[in-house]
Amino acid sequence: MTGVTGGTGLTGVTGGTGGPAGTTGYGEAAEQLAVQYESVDFAQVHRSLLHLYPAPPARVLDIGAGTGRDAAALAALGHRVVAVEPTPELRAVGRRLHPDVELRWITDALPGLPRLGAEDGRFDLVLITAVWMHLAPAECPPAMAAVAGLLAPGGRLAVTLRHGPVPPGRRMFDLPPEHTVTLARSHGLRLLHRGERGDLHGRTDVSWTELVFERGR
Repeated sequence: MTGVTGGTGLTGVTGGTGGPAGTTGYGEAAEQLAVQYESVDFAQVHRSLLHLYPAPPARVLDIGAGTGRDAAALAALGHRVVAVEPTPELRAVGRRLHPDVELRWITDALPGLPRLGAEDGRFDLVLITAVWMHLAPAECPPAMAAVAGLLAPGGRLAVTLRHGPVPPGRRMFDLPPEHTVTLARSHGLRLLHRGERGDLHGRTDVSWTELVFERGR
């Protein structure tokens, strides 16, 4: 889940509704969030990062896929895409909105990704778009360990970090980018790109940091 651009907050901590804590408030708002998420497209959200993404066909993992906007766009380009989304209402909307592309949907959650971790194979590209802010600081190290373990040699991880006030009823943490960079490096991931951008929905008090890492070959 996101506050803006389209993934779901994935955490293994249980929230008041029985799901992961980071998903609080998203299921009941799935339809209106879908309108918000789908109002911007994949190319807009990832425009400064596209040159760092592998050419198709690559194996891609979208963690916190939300309504599947990015996952569907990548599948349409010829990638083999796994979409991880813990909120059933968003998965249902995603299947309805993107029925014509081949996506594999999985119900799983950071920090551990236990179901995905049991899968065979590794990924050439992992997206964590507008999701990392749902992890408490103590959850970030195991989350990074899980994600790093899913990257193929030479695989790349793209993370967007949200900065700004937390919407009412949501669970978010504003961590400095250096925290994530240091954590990634501790798992053998090299920083390839760091950039800043404003909010695509026009909120002047929200901004984003974009990070891309690469696992050694």
